[in-house]
Amino acid sequence: MATAALPAPAYMSARDWSMLVLLGLLWGGSFFFARVAVLEIDPLVLVLLRVAIAAAALHVYLAARGPSFAAALPMAGAFFGLAMLNNVIPFSLMFLGQTELGAGLASVLNATTPFWTVMLANAFTDDEKLTGRKLAGIGLGIAGTAVMIGPGLFAGLGGPVWAKFALVGTAMSYGCAAIFARRFRALPPPIVATGQLTASTIIMVPVIMSTGGLGMLADASPQAWASVVALALVSTAIAYILFFSLIASAGATNASLVTLIVPVFAILLGAMFLAERLALFELAGMALIGSGLVVIDGRLLRRR
Repeated sequence: MATAALPAPAYMSARDWSMLVLLGLLWGGSFFFARVAVLEIDPLVLVLLRVAIAAAALHVYLAARGPSFAAALPMAGAFFGLAMLNNVIPFSLMFLGQTELGAGLASVLNATTPFWTVMLANAFTDDEKLTGRKLAGIGLGIAGTAVMIGPGLFAGLGGPVWAKFALVGTAMSYGCAAIFARRFRALPPPIVATGQLTASTIIMVPVIMSTGGLGMLADASPQAWASVVALALVSTAIAYILFFSLIASAGATNASLVTLIVPVFAILLGAMFLAERLALFELAGMALIGSGLVVIDGRLLRRR
C-alpha cells in the first residue's frame, strides 16, 4: 500500500544537510558514551536507561514548553509499532548478531540501512521513488564504510550466516521504521520522539525485570552514570527530535543517510577524545562517503 504524505523535496536544503550532519555527530557520540557505560552496565539495562531517561526528559520539556503530549494519545498503538521497529527489534538483533560478528562487519551491514530504506520507499510510498543517483550514492557510501573500517572488517567475515542475517535485519528494521514514521509527520517532532521513547520504555521494563533487574546499578561509577545521562539526553532525546524533523522535511530515504555519517563521527570522536590514531584507510573511507553524499544530493553534478 502507498503511504499518502507530503511530497518529499527533490533536493535536501542546507537546513536538512545541517540537521543530517548534526544527527550523525550526536549518534556518533553514542558509541563514545556507550563505550564508557557498557564497561559497568549490562547492555540491555543500558538500553532501558537510555530510552527511559530520554522519555522522562522529553515529557518534562513538553510540560514546560509544549506542545501537549495529549496529541499523541490517539496514535498510541502506532507509537508502539514505531518503538518496536526503531528500538526494540533492531537493538535486539544487533546485540544478537554482535555476539558472533566483529564490530567492523556489523558497522558495514548497519550502513546498508539507506539501501533498504530506498527500496522500501520505492515500493510503499508515492513520493520517494528509486533513482540511479540514489543507488549510486548509497553504494559509494557503503563502500566508503567498508574501506573506513579497514582491517577490522575481516575480523567478522567468518561468522555464522544467521548472525549476518541478524545485522541485515537490523538495517531493514531501521528502514521500515523510517517509512513507518512518515505517518507521524503531522505531529511536532518532539511529540513523536517522546511517544516512541515512552513506548520503548514500557516495552523494555518487563524485559529487564525478567532478566535480573537493575541491582547491578548500585556499583556503577560516576563516570558511567555521566555517560548514561549524556547518552540519553544528547544522543537520544535531542537526536530523535532531529531525526523526526528530518523525516518530515526531507523524507525517509534522506533521513536514513545518517547511518553512513555515524561511523565517521564515531571514529573522529575516538581520535579526539580517546587518543585513537586516524589511519590512511579511514580517511579514504570518509572521502568515499562524502562522495556518495554529493552524488545523492546531485546539485554539484548537475551544475557541472
